[in-house]
Amino acid sequence: MRTAGTPNHRPGRTPERAPDRAPERAPAHTPQRTPSRRDLFRFGLTSVAAFSVAGCSALSLNPSDKSGGKGGGKDAGKAGTGLKEAPELSDQVKAGKLPPRAKRMPAKPMVIRPTEPGGVYGGTWNTILTSVDADPHLVGSLSYEPLVRWDVDQTKISPNVAESWEIGQDGRVYTFKLRAGMKWSDGKPYTADDLVFGYEDVLSNTDLYPVMPSQFAPDGQPAKLEKLDDTTVRFTFPKPQGLFLDQVASSGGAVLHCLPKHYLKQFHKKYNPDADKLAKQEGQPDWTKLFLNKGGNGPTEFGSWQNTDLPVIYPWKLSSQSGNRLVVSRNPYYWKSDTEGRQLPYLDRVVFDIITDPQVSTLKLSQGDYSLVTPGLVTLQSKPVFARGREKGRFHFIAIGSSRMNDATFLLNQTHKDPAMRQVMQNKDFRIGLSYALNRQEIIKVVLLNQGEPWQTSPRKESGLYLQQLAKQYTEHDPAKANQHLDKAGYRQRDSDGFRLRPDGKRLGFTVEVRTNFNPLWADVAQLASGYWKKVGVDVQVKVEDATLLFNRVAANNHDAVMDDGDGGDLPMLGPGWYFPVDAGAAYAVEWGRWYESKGKEGEKPPAGPLRQMRLFDQIKVTPDKQKRDELFMQILRISQEEFYVIGTVLPEARYNVVQNDLHGVGGEMIDDCCEPGPSAPEQYFWKKT
Repeated sequence: MRTAGTPNHRPGRTPERAPDRAPERAPAHTPQRTPSRRDLFRFGLTSVAAFSVAGCSALSLNPSDKSGGKGGGKDAGKAGTGLKEAPELSDQVKAGKLPPRAKRMPAKPMVIRPTEPGGVYGGTWNTILTSVDADPHLVGSLSYEPLVRWDVDQTKISPNVAESWEIGQDGRVYTFKLRAGMKWSDGKPYTADDLVFGYEDVLSNTDLYPVMPSQFAPDGQPAKLEKLDDTTVRFTFPKPQGLFLDQVASSGGAVLHCLPKHYLKQFHKKYNPDADKLAKQEGQPDWTKLFLNKGGNGPTEFGSWQNTDLPVIYPWKLSSQSGNRLVVSRNPYYWKSDTEGRQLPYLDRVVFDIITDPQVSTLKLSQGDYSLVTPGLVTLQSKPVFARGREKGRFHFIAIGSSRMNDATFLLNQTHKDPAMRQVMQNKDFRIGLSYALNRQEIIKVVLLNQGEPWQTSPRKESGLYLQQLAKQYTEHDPAKANQHLDKAGYRQRDSDGFRLRPDGKRLGFTVEVRTNFNPLWADVAQLASGYWKKVGVDVQVKVEDATLLFNRVAANNHDAVMDDGDGGDLPMLGPGWYFPVDAGAAYAVEWGRWYESKGKEGEKPPAGPLRQMRLFDQIKVTPDKQKRDELFMQILRISQEEFYVIGTVLPEARYNVVQNDLHGVGGEMIDDCCEPGPSAPEQYFWKKT
């Protein structure tokens, strides 16, 4: 559940026809970028102050030494570049245990242009999972194989499972051409039947998915999926769907493409009348639970990574999972090659260790025990440790560009259950006064170590939808203006302690709820904000609590205000909930969002401003022309500027990650997103002594 709308995805153009081609790759260099601060601050303000005088050398992304490296294994880099497949696969072919490479790959493999030349076969990528449940790193690393995908810089859409596509009838019809001869990891054909099975028997089955994913059923009206032949499928929507390709290329396409009919149908009641009996035998209450646990819930759920029998289309397939370790090994039927016709992946396997303690992760990373991990494990606070250890551990830094538009936002509940509190939260002058009271430069200096700039909830400059007035309004620290707006809001009277009074005589104040286990800096920012607001007479308390509890309170509309970060920075149209209440996850207007999400059946009809935004977004969803969509969304942003729903603090700058020096193909920069590092094509990473 989100607290301010839908999850963030990547920007891109939507061409009406796309040929099969290799996505462009970033040059292999290490640009000097300043790390951003989204998943940081595990050690508190004391160490922040200590680090702030440590000097700029610890913040440099330039490695002082790029020799050596560990983690590749003894076999890493031994296989020459002239081979067309991994030596272990050649051995299996010679032994008659595996078909020749030409029979394992499609007629037109997806061609990947490697980030670096000279890729060699062999070696192990050692990395970390942060929990035994689904981990975004696992999805981004192994299972980013949608029908179409974002290229490495994530600005345009490229072919993937679909070698080409066509868009017709002004965005109502999407036709995808699959790769002839493509196979699952067990050698069975990957065909249109798998997509039809996934759509009609899984996503459309209310016992398995009570609600059809919105990208396939906009406004609750499902698209029709037809099989035209074994390698061609066609989606037909009741209305034009201008954002469909973008959604499929993002996490919105995470389930449909990865459901092997030939395997999963044995657990489906439609195909196996004894499926419930089979479920009981395997300790499951009914066939639906068994089906989902066997892989029917897609790669975003950990159950799919516990079944070694599940056929996949990923570079590596699960080979073992026990205790705190998960191992995936080369898929011999993987359907991609490099530009020299050599079957990918280069690496033999990926080993995930499950480590839940961030301090243990930091220690092991600083010793060079892991090759490349999710950026959430490397923080600004831990960077001095990595800077000291990078020569001995033989790793270097790369930049992680931020897709977010804010490090910390305050979402005041304008549809509060208490009428008196609702009146307070809906008072725009009250929100403006709070914004002027924030000392964003001090937050940047004390908490963020001089990284970032004052910013409201507004798209990033590079998004193509930057609106300066929205980004910068009310961001200066001006207590005098803060007091003026709070007085104008009607809260001039104060009690003996200097706090303002509401018209009913009660002290003016509220509680900000901050969730744990997500962003350690939030508690520090919230405490600073509470202090600023108390100075202008608003009694604000900070409550740090479990994320599940917070989400449940927001869903029940039982909160005053919550703290969050800010998605929708790079492509606001795929993360619109920060700019108007798109659903009940909008913590600043739960009931308005619920009204829009339910088409007026639930929640409360919003006032004119957000209602106008909802109508504009309805137009966007049926507009295939990107320029027209941008024009419509700019109108939404201008209304957001006028309404001023959410109080922002700081625009995130780039973060960083650590990569072992002998792991090649990673490149010098990635984009922070749900699919990271998927668009960088981990299948072309390789080990080679530098």
